[in-house]
Amino acid sequence: NYTSSHPATFVLLGIPGMEQAHVWLSIPFCLMYVVALLGNCVLLFIIITEPSLHEPMYIFLSMLTVADVLLSTTTVPKTLSVFWSLSKEISFNSCLTQMFFIDFIFITESAILLAMAFDRYVAICDPLRYTTVLTHSVIRKIAVATLTRSFCIMFPVVFLLKRLHYCGHNIMPHTYCEHIGVATLACGDITVNIWYGLVAGFLSAGLDAIFIAVSYACILWSLFRLPSQGVHLKALNTCGSHICVILMFYTPAFFSWGTHRFGRRIPRHTLILLANLYVIVPPMLNPIVYGVRSKQVWEGAIRAF
Repeated sequence: NYTSSHPATFVLLGIPGMEQAHVWLSIPFCLMYVVALLGNCVLLFIIITEPSLHEPMYIFLSMLTVADVLLSTTTVPKTLSVFWSLSKEISFNSCLTQMFFIDFIFITESAILLAMAFDRYVAICDPLRYTTVLTHSVIRKIAVATLTRSFCIMFPVVFLLKRLHYCGHNIMPHTYCEHIGVATLACGDITVNIWYGLVAGFLSAGLDAIFIAVSYACILWSLFRLPSQGVHLKALNTCGSHICVILMFYTPAFFSWGTHRFGRRIPRHTLILLANLYVIVPPMLNPIVYGVRSKQVWEGAIRAF
């Protein structure tokens, strides 16, 4: 009569209190997912096929598009399956795998945005050394370091969840698996999980956001020392798309993260809606922002199609 300390499956309830609206909610989620897939695939195709876009900034952008597709694909299909009542169950190991890849890709995207901020810093503050600093070899090393850091931060989380005893609790009020959501189903002490989540979040996305802010502070300081107003506008225009993407990525993510931990009076369905929006809205809007604001991408699209 051996009984495992881990449930065989978890049951995802979707958004508690909004079960009657699941079908209606699935329509915008499905449309956003389709737009995210099409937009990012088209943007990636343009960058690959257009030689003028084989520059460090657009190489980083291509990495961001791949991460966007993976992030939305890791979450949205299962969310739609829950909304449509096709399959609300997910095995324990599949749940941990989904949780790992969601946070792994999120941390990777954060590092890519930091690399893009560094690219803009070198391009504006030290343009003469731009081609020698951001070589293809350096970009490859940045990519490897980004993936390695994400893996090292998230790999221990799997074991932190496996060590817990769940006592048969397997009903999860969410549309996908996330670290603290799974940990709260355990009947043991999850203090280590909570603190590790806080520290991991600060050492990854938190530090990245600080370094990005420092990079743009240095950029603004450098621009204010230049006499020409036209140079200011041109430089800021090249940063405009990146700033929009940064705001779209960090604002809903940090707001969702903060409300989950400190927003005790916020309804649970609002928290879960926010958690779903920050994994689908940025992937949907990123290619639109770069397509509209970047003249080079727009011209490359015209030539490609």
